[in-house]
Amino acid sequence: MPMLSHFYGILIYIYKEFGVKHHMPHFHAQYAEFEAIYDFEANLIEGDLPRKQRKLVEAWTLLHGDELNAAWKAWNENGEIIKIEGLR
Repeated sequence: MPMLSHFYGILIYIYKEFGVKHHMPHFHAQYAEFEAIYDFEANLIEGDLPRKQRKLVEAWTLLHGDELNAAWKAWNENGEIIKIEGLR
């Protein structure tokens, strides 16, 4: 489970998940004991985060949508991990 980014205690991971219900481009955001899964347009697929962290993840996603798509493609095609800058 490679980490693509991290900021303000939030960890962003990408997984290869075959045959699961949300096998579409997505990432996992973890904060403390919370986890949420988002698509690359900042739509929540599953899980939840505290409000402040949810807003930060949504903003980060909208800023880095093209990079997320490139990272997804690279990871699923050849296992390459492309890091994405976090929020500052």
